[in-house]
Amino acid sequence: MPEQETAKRYGAPAREVGEFLRRRRERIAQRWADEPLFRTVFTVSRDEAVEAGRAVVEALAAVADGGRVQNADAPGFDAVRDRLARMGAARSRAGLSAADVSTEVDALRPPAASLLTADLADAPAESVLACVTSLTVLMGTLRLVVLETVLSEGGELIERQRPHTPDVATPVVELWDGVVAVPLIGTLDSARSQVVMESLLDAIVERRARFAILDITGVPTVDTQVAQHLMRTVAAARLMGAECVVSGIRPAIARTIVHLGLDLGTVVTRAGLADALAYALRESGTEIVSAVPGGSGPR
Repeated sequence: MPEQETAKRYGAPAREVGEFLRRRRERIAQRWADEPLFRTVFTVSRDEAVEAGRAVVEALAAVADGGRVQNADAPGFDAVRDRLARMGAARSRAGLSAADVSTEVDALRPPAASLLTADLADAPAESVLACVTSLTVLMGTLRLVVLETVLSEGGELIERQRPHTPDVATPVVELWDGVVAVPLIGTLDSARSQVVMESLLDAIVERRARFAILDITGVPTVDTQVAQHLMRTVAAARLMGAECVVSGIRPAIARTIVHLGLDLGTVVTRAGLADALAYALRESGTEIVSAVPGGSGPR
């Protein structure tokens, strides 16, 4: 699905998420100030951490306004790229791998998600699910932005991270309880495809995932060997008890798959990461529950 169509389809819940982020900016920033990523970087004062949190929340709101929650190049991120780069670099200098930094970014999602579900306590279940899905994808995109900025800091930082490049190339994101994803960016070769398979299978076992999403939105093209690796990854995930969903197949890649005669008839595919996450949540029977004490029950 072209980016314009994706933005149109998810525009309404994304814009609602943007309004929520601005409405609750202060509370989110206060909660984030106590998370390791902010607390350990901004050590002069807590106010400094809160101010940084406000800036990141505002950037996320700007991205959500445009409905481009999956796009790491969305203009809304421009205002905080330098700040995110410095934060990531500071954690790297403290001895954390890129995978560790990625985990710290992911820890920012639950505080925001709990506030969102509380805000939407009286909304229809479908609206809550759509907004939570948009926020989850948006936070996953933030994680990719941080990883990209860390890698672009310069040759010295790249050399320091070189032992961890497999983790950077294939970060496994836990989007939801029982749902993991590998958002791939850049060129895939056979060696990297093998790392993708190993990382995803390890995550399925470690996190007891029922759904594994391979998002190849950021992959420009694949060759015969890579396509076969992806198919083997899908088959291996099934053997581990997880359903694998492939999302973000570009037209050029679709033509390659057809030309190679590969049968995707048994593989679940979705247009984008948000579609894949929504599918996994529906299939797992996930219910959105009010976070407000004494609020309504499962919707």
